[in-house]
Order: sequence, then structure tokens, then C-alpha cells
Amino acid sequence: MSMNTEYAKTGPERSEVDALTGPTVVEFGTDWCGYCRAAQPLIAQAFQGHGGVKHMKIEDGSGRPLGRSFRVKLWPTLVFMLGGKEVARLVRPGDVGEICDALALIDEPLAQ
Repeated sequence: MSMNTEYAKTGPERSEVDALTGPTVVEFGTDWCGYCRAAQPLIAQAFQGHGGVKHMKIEDGSGRPLGRSFRVKLWPTLVFMLGGKEVARLVRPGDVGEICDALALIDEPLAQ
């Protein structure tokens, strides 16, 4: 699965996210957020070679239940999950290396 490029306007229920079995990154943010836009090239670069990681990109904001259930306060927030459990979290990542390190906790990169 490849990286999503647009934020979904509606997110799944928390129970659906918790039921996911494989490696997953849930990204919370918005299209108009400057921090979110600045992080996109870093996220895209880090995702190269991690085609088996599901990427859920969810628009967040006040009153959005999924983001509140994850206690998201700043954007973008990336939650790295394996088997429905949070393994790592990055808030406003500014370095591709930290994203790669978190991805390595949930997925083995493919040989290129």
C-alpha cells in the first residue's frame, strides 16, 4: 500500500483502528496546516520501501472523535501501530530519520 496524499474528511471508528492487524500509520492533520504541508515530503521519503504499511491520513479538528481518542493536540501527529496497538508517536516530525526509525519499529523495509 502506498502513502495517502489527501486527508480523509471522515475517519473510521476507534474500534476499527484498534482491530487492524498489520503495520499501520495513522496521520492526523489538515490540508491547510503549514506544519502538515512541510512534513509531507519527509513522510513520503520515509515511506519509500515500506509498501506493506497501511497509511491512514485523517483530517482532524475540534470535536473529531478519532483524534480526541488518540489525544491529538498538534498537527501533524503520526501514530505508528502494530496489531492495533500504538508502538510509537511523532508530533510535527522535522527529520526523515525519526520517521524511518518509527517505521522500523512496525515494519521491515523492502530491499531496493
